Amino acid sequence: RDKMENLNIEATKYTPKIDLDFDKGILEFKGKSYPENTFEFYKPIQEWISEYFETCKDKKTEVNFDINYLNSSSIKFFYDLFDTLESAQEGCPDLKVQWFYDEEDDMALETGEDFQEDYENLNVTLVVK
Repeated sequence: RDKMENLNIEATKYTPKIDLDFDKGILEFKGKSYPENTFEFYKPIQEWISEYFETCKDKKTEVNFDINYLNSSSIKFFYDLFDTLESAQEGCPDLKVQWFYDEEDDMALETGEDFQEDYENLNVTLVVK
């Protein structure tokens, strides 16, 4: 399958804005994440991303996280997501992950640092906003 539909989910009070753009190869997560049912909210996103990385091959891909709050079940999803990214990197070497954080937000910075340390094979850059 050559082309996937993009996946766009507007932000709510409890869930981040999700912008997964197949053509541009840009996958963005922005906002807070404490959905009532994390599994239900993230399942289609996880499926889209898994399918994307089966097709991406030499595609330049950028994954941008601008998340200022994660509850514990969201953190579990994000670790699963980073696992997916890490294993995708072999087939998609041109993969860049950026973690955006606010200078005053130590929590977001620490979360980003944790991902950076736990996934040292992944090209994770911490970017101050």
